[in-house]
Amino acid sequence: MQRNLTAYGFLCAALVCFAVFSWYPIVREVILSFQKTNFVGDTKWVGLKNFHRVIEDPSFSAAWKNTAIFTLLALICGYAVPFVTALLLNELRHARGYLRFVVYLPVMLPPAVSVLLFKWFYNPGPGLFNEILRFVHLPTLAWLDSGKTALISLVIVATWTNMGSGTLIYLAALQTVPAELYEAAELDGAGLLRRIRHITIPQTKLILLVMLLLQIIATMQVFIEPFLLTGGGPDNATVSVVYLMYQYAFNFNNFGSGGALGLMLMLVLVIFSAVYLRLSRDDRDGRAARV
Repeated sequence: MQRNLTAYGFLCAALVCFAVFSWYPIVREVILSFQKTNFVGDTKWVGLKNFHRVIEDPSFSAAWKNTAIFTLLALICGYAVPFVTALLLNELRHARGYLRFVVYLPVMLPPAVSVLLFKWFYNPGPGLFNEILRFVHLPTLAWLDSGKTALISLVIVATWTNMGSGTLIYLAALQTVPAELYEAAELDGAGLLRRIRHITIPQTKLILLVMLLLQIIATMQVFIEPFLLTGGGPDNATVSVVYLMYQYAFNFNNFGSGGALGLMLMLVLVIFSAVYLRLSRDDRDGRAARV
């Protein structure tokens, strides 16, 4: 009985934490999206007016377009690069611990510090990247000041800052693959690419699918990179959905419209996650039935 009471006590504490810090903000945002308030004066119910105002904003379509492109590019770079890095680290026989530390090092820096470090790298004058281009006699770039390069510049920052965590997770998954499978494949004459295709990817598929889902959800909420590096510019080329939400709430003092935009993003992510999990489950059930 005493053990059960202790267990219920821990369970209640966890539920209270979730209710206060996770569930209440979600409910509050839903309510806020139908209200007009600045948390100082009177609060009024305005129905769908906040949604109409957000949709009619010229930045609305640009924000969703930029968020989709950023997610796609961040997925190509931020999903593939850590996996390939983990494969290389897994194949090494020497200095593996040192290289793991080097790869994980960016994660130890606060995100704001990492982003501001890249702000100096992208400086069109004495910035590191343009100095490298001058050294190899290539034309310099206006990294953050050009609509053609600003968004990809943010993708590079996001990939660098998040690469360490992804690499370590992939590396941990790779080390669960039985070595006997690789030894048997080598005896059959399988090369590196065939071993990756027929052993590594199937054996780590669950982790790959989970990481894919988490990465898409995280990159669609991109905020700190456009906030600190470009301010959404130039000409809305890097404005994201979450950055536009921040502008409504704290620059325009319109928390209702910010809440409406947040609710839209949450619904998109919920629908995407539900479809993704359903397709993953159907694929798993289909493979189980074939076995």
